[in-house]
Amino acid sequence: MGRLVYAVAATAALGVQAVAAPASAAQPRAVVEGALDPDLHTAIIGAVGETDRPIQNRFEARRRATAAAEAAIAVLRSEGYYAYVVEPDVGEGDAPRPVVRITPGPRFVIAAPAITWDGSAPDPAAAQAAGSALGPLAGRPGRAAEVVSAEGRAVAAVQKHGYADASASPREVVVDHADRTVRPTYRLAAGRLVRLDGLELVTKGRTDAHWLQGLAPWKIGQPYDPEAVAELERRLLDAGVYDSVTVALAPADKTTPDGLRPVVVSLSERKRRTVELGASYGTTEGLGLDARWTRYNLLGRADTLALLGRLSNVDSRVGVTLTLPHWRKPAQTLTSTAAVYKTSTDAYDETGVGVRADLQRRFGKTSYLTFGASADFSRTDEIRIGSLTPLGRDIFALGTLADLALDRSDDPLNPKRGWRVSARAEPTVLLGQGVLPYVKMQAQGSYYLPIGAQARTVLAARVHVGSIVDATTADVPASRRFYAGGGGSVRGYSYQAVGPRLADNTPQGGVSLLEMSAEIRHELTRKWGVVAFVDAGSVGTDKFPGPGNLSVGAGVGVRYNLGFGPIRVDVATPLNPQQGDPPIQIYVSIGQSF
Repeated sequence: MGRLVYAVAATAALGVQAVAAPASAAQPRAVVEGALDPDLHTAIIGAVGETDRPIQNRFEARRRATAAAEAAIAVLRSEGYYAYVVEPDVGEGDAPRPVVRITPGPRFVIAAPAITWDGSAPDPAAAQAAGSALGPLAGRPGRAAEVVSAEGRAVAAVQKHGYADASASPREVVVDHADRTVRPTYRLAAGRLVRLDGLELVTKGRTDAHWLQGLAPWKIGQPYDPEAVAELERRLLDAGVYDSVTVALAPADKTTPDGLRPVVVSLSERKRRTVELGASYGTTEGLGLDARWTRYNLLGRADTLALLGRLSNVDSRVGVTLTLPHWRKPAQTLTSTAAVYKTSTDAYDETGVGVRADLQRRFGKTSYLTFGASADFSRTDEIRIGSLTPLGRDIFALGTLADLALDRSDDPLNPKRGWRVSARAEPTVLLGQGVLPYVKMQAQGSYYLPIGAQARTVLAARVHVGSIVDATTADVPASRRFYAGGGGSVRGYSYQAVGPRLADNTPQGGVSLLEMSAEIRHELTRKWGVVAFVDAGSVGTDKFPGPGNLSVGAGVGVRYNLGFGPIRVDVATPLNPQQGDPPIQIYVSIGQSF
């Protein structure tokens, strides 16, 4: 058979699947017959579609069969089947069924992909990158999606080398029936090499344009890089003070006399002030109320000033926080906090005032390194280990912090795939009744595995370990020890109820920690989901945590998706309770438990 030449537009090649959207119907428009690959059969059935209108006569049946044959041919060609035989037909009777008989033939493969340049070719490095971007295309099935996606990769590779205006003209695809190949020739126009200028802020607002210029991750005169432009947008969004951010290269007619192209920035700023209220509930912790007053962009550099208040049975506090994103250099945030707090738990009561400053550096999209320092003066009332007599401690604590967090999950509040890892060390010196230096270390990892193509079921697991080095349990004030139990720890147990207890059943805490969790999460609908989980944990008096004396809890939960994240309600029971442990615990909060 002779050679056929087609000029295939991207929209035409991709548009084949558009007809695959199912209609609300009772029966297929036509019966599809033939020995077809299961995936191909499914695609053709979807393209043919369904209808709830009954066939009235043979003419209507013939019309439907012909339309179904055309839809099947479009799918076959898009999937690389060019030697097909498609026969529309109708059955017997006054209202016959439309039938499409298909013999797909062999699947053609891609051969000899090539690139030609409209106008001047780019520099050799860019031209080579375009060729490499096609990837191992030769020998792959001659699917339209393969051909189109390879073109997109080639254009992106040229743009990555500074040719911002690179584009594709209609490609030529030769379908050779003699050797059953599809031979695409891509026609690319590189345009001129683009060098970047500074930023042009086109919206009026509270943001200081001079400060904004310092966020550009390129030097003036540097070749265009789409990732650099995307990084600028990411930096602005990270600040959290803008409702929307648009960053784009200025059009070619905005090129300066020096041959530079500015980058246009459009910012939609949040309201100057917001008030937020929140609530949480736990069987042991009781009701917790939170209030936050926030002032955005007071200094004109995407800063956030917040007044915070919390009232609960366990933790009550009032504080102020100033956040300065991109402090001294981009992707670096300085957060300063001062607070007065009162904590009342079964293990201790503490009242104090503290200040701290944290400097967080972002690497990549979701990796963070944080260094911090803090100073606290507090009064802790606890029970002395051994004698069970009251013990009051006036403590002045000086601490530092190093924290590393890597997040490779797909969502901060409702992850369905990926993993997270974090590790932190807090060297601390306690002054008061003597001098006590120690280091508190923690590490945590979680993993999320979706089941099924739509990820409606997710398996999730978490491990959390901790250790206090160079101090015994009795040396460390009760407020600074490890505890376990509660909604974010071991569900089924009260807050601080996991671990050793004093003779009067008061939680003792410890210098080592081990927590483990496993969950099965399943979406029933777009809004509702259910969870089954098992948590386990232990608190020890040795330096390193171990699996001994594990407390295990299990339960079920309900999730209601708010759009940005789920509300969770968990009900859990302890499987090996200690004296005084209630049989049921209920937890209500926002976001998954981990």
